[in-house]
This record gives sequence, structure tokens and C-alpha cells, in this order.
Amino acid sequence: MDKPLVLLHLDTDALPSVFDRVVAVDAGVQHLFSYGGVTPANVVALVHGCIFTRGPKDLHRTAIFVGGSDVDAGEAVLAEVKKHLIPAYGLSVSVMLDSNGANTTAVAAVRAAAKHLDLAATTSLVLGGTGPVGRRVARLLAKHGGRVTIGSRQLDRAEAVARSIRAAYPSAHVEAVAVASSADGPKALDGKHLVVAAGAPGTVLLPKKLRAGATALKVAIDLNGVPPTGIEGVELTDKGTDRDGHTAYGALGVGGTKMKIHKAAVAALFTGNALTFDLDEIDALAETLG
Repeated sequence: MDKPLVLLHLDTDALPSVFDRVVAVDAGVQHLFSYGGVTPANVVALVHGCIFTRGPKDLHRTAIFVGGSDVDAGEAVLAEVKKHLIPAYGLSVSVMLDSNGANTTAVAAVRAAAKHLDLAATTSLVLGGTGPVGRRVARLLAKHGGRVTIGSRQLDRAEAVARSIRAAYPSAHVEAVAVASSADGPKALDGKHLVVAAGAPGTVLLPKKLRAGATALKVAIDLNGVPPTGIEGVELTDKGTDRDGHTAYGALGVGGTKMKIHKAAVAALFTGNALTFDLDEIDALAETLG
């Protein structure tokens, strides 16, 4: 008889995310062990508890999910988890990272854009492109071959993100632009087919009057779930909605796809015992979901 599906949920926040726990249950997890306040310093025993309790032939029935609100902290925990797996002896489990929902949200946003645009031929502007979701959106758009501009109030931060993406994808066309004032907006939007807003909650990054003057713009995606929206005139529930001649998606409109991807990724963890689902792997999975 197959052993039950066990997911170890490692959260870097003090209280493990209820959201991530509910999604795990809906994805078919039978036993969910959630720990809060997880750091690289205290994760070793938790990992060993996974890999030394079942034989290698059953370890695909155990997996690890890393979450929490701090994406950098989650990445550090993921790196430490992987250090303490022993794949050479079959003592390994699959691992997924989705701190702050950044990976699944970014993938869902890019999937939405791909319904209307040829990503390889798309010129994009990612506003809030230095935040956790914005960085991932920009990276995915660059990976798919488009030209990407990262917009931020702090040009040096945007340039740092652009450099990191070019380091990962040497052929990527990525540049940075300052959007510190309304005067910067028209230049940043010029020639862009796609704009994605991934800034702080409740912050308007793109006023409606600037969007109206963007003649090349075809798709506007706003990932801010707290009113006012990041792209003025785009509603939370927009899902391929026409807004002033642009195809618009709001946070809730993208959210359904994000949930589908999140659940599929958790379920996929149990198809093997040596898988890692980070941004690129989740993106590849999403492409198979239709």
C-alpha cells in the first residue's frame, strides 16, 4: 500500500501561512506539518526528519514547501534545505519555493500576457520591477525572448536587477529606467506592448492619463490586490477585459491562474523525490497546463 502524502511546510514567518496550508490540502496533501520561524540555522533537523524516516522507494511520498512573506529569507532556506539532502543514496525529497506567492504569481501574470502576445516579440515595462514579484516577471519575460524594461523610482536598484537577469540569461534584452516622477512615464511607456505593475499595495504606478497616451500598448496587468490599483482604471476582477482599448488583467483576474499553478506544482512534488520547483520549473509546469 502506498504511504500517505506528507508535505513539510517551512515558513520563515512566525506563524505559518494559512493560505499555503489550505492550497496544500486542496492539492491532495494528506498530512501537512507546518513550522514557523524557520531559518537556515534551524532547518537541518527538519530536513533529516523527512529523508531518514522512509526508504528511498517511498520518499516521493514526502515533499517540502518553503514559504513566508520574505522572499530572500525563503531563498536562503531553500538553499540550506538542498544542502542537507543526500540524493547519491536516494535520500532526497522534492522541494518547492513560493515565498509571498512570488513565483506562482509571476508565472500566472506571464501566462496571461502570453494569451494575447508573442512574448518573444514583445516589448515590456515592469513597474515595481525591483520587488519580489516584479523581479520574477521581468526575468520570465526576458527568458521568453522579449525586450524588457525594469521601472523603479530608484534607478540603481533597477539596474542591479537588470544585471542579475543578464547574468542568468546572457542573450536577454533588459534595461532599467527611472520612474520617479510623472514626467518619466511617457518615455518609459513609449513603444511598450505590455505593462505589468507589481509594486507595493495601494500604490498607483500608472495613472490612466498616461496609459491613454501609450499608442503601442496592448496588454496591462496589475498585480496589486489592495485598492487603489497599481494601474489606474484596471479593476481587480478584470480578466482579459477591454479597458480604454487595452486588454486588462487585475490581481483577482490573474489569481485564478495563480491558484491553478500553485496546486499543480504542489501535486507535482509527489511525482519524484529529487525535483525542485523554483521559478523556471514552475514556469515550465504552467506551460503544460494550458
